[in-house]
Amino acid sequence: MLARKYFTKGLELLNRLEETQLPNIEQAAEIIAQATAEGHTLYAWGGPHSSLPVQDIFYRAGGVTLVNPVFAPGLTLEEGPIRVGSFIERAEGYGREFFSHIGAEAGDVIILVSTSGRNAFPIEMAMSAREAGLKVVGLTSLTYSQSVPSRHSSGKKMYQYCDVVLDSLTVPGDAILEDESLPQKVGPTSGWVGCFLLQALMAEVAERLAAKGVQPPIFFALNLDGQEEYVEALERLRVTHGTKFGGTYSPRRKG
Repeated sequence: MLARKYFTKGLELLNRLEETQLPNIEQAAEIIAQATAEGHTLYAWGGPHSSLPVQDIFYRAGGVTLVNPVFAPGLTLEEGPIRVGSFIERAEGYGREFFSHIGAEAGDVIILVSTSGRNAFPIEMAMSAREAGLKVVGLTSLTYSQSVPSRHSSGKKMYQYCDVVLDSLTVPGDAILEDESLPQKVGPTSGWVGCFLLQALMAEVAERLAAKGVQPPIFFALNLDGQEEYVEALERLRVTHGTKFGGTYSPRRKG
C-alpha cells in the first residue's frame, strides 16, 4: 500500500529534518528577528510550485503579518499555459529586472524558495539581493541542487548566494516511492516540507521578536469570535505600516 509507505517515509523525513535543520532555522530566525527589530522588511519569493510554501506563511491565521510575498508574473501556477513558466524561470535577466522593482533596501531580508536552485530566476534573485545588501535565506535541497548543473551563465546555484540555507532534504526528482507497476517514482515531498520548514521558521521568529521586546504581529483567525481589541490593533498596524505586497513593515519602521 503506497499510501502507508508514504506516511512511513514522510515521518522518517520529518525526523531527519528535526535532527539536521533546527540550527539553520535558529540562525535564519535570528537574522529575521534582528532585522525586524531594527525596522527592516521581510520579503519572500518562490515559484512556480515553490510559491506554495510562501503562500502558506502569508495572510495565514496564526502567522506573522511581516511576510511580504513577491510573486513574479509568469511564475505562479495560476497562469498558463503552465509549461511557459518553466521557460520563463530559465530566462536570464528576468530575475534581476524583477528584483529591481521590489523596492528592497539594504538590511532587509528575503526568503527564496527553489527546490533545485539551478534555474536563472532564483539565482538572479539571490545574486541581486546580496548585491543590494539584503540577507538571503534560501529554502532548497542541497542534494538535488548539487546533483544537477546550473542553468545560469555564472555556473552558480541559488544556495551559493544565501546567508542561511534551510535544506528540505528533497531527493533529486522529488518523488520518494517506487513500485514496479509504475513507470516513474511517485509521491513528491518538497511542497509540504517547504511549508513545514517555513512555518517552523516563522514560529521561531515570533519567539525571538518577543524576546527582543517587539510584540510579534500575528494574524487572528477571522472565523473565530473575540479578540476585538487585538484585531483592531492589527488593523491599525496595517493602515500605518501596510505594504503594497499585502504584508506589513516592521512595527519599528519609521517613515
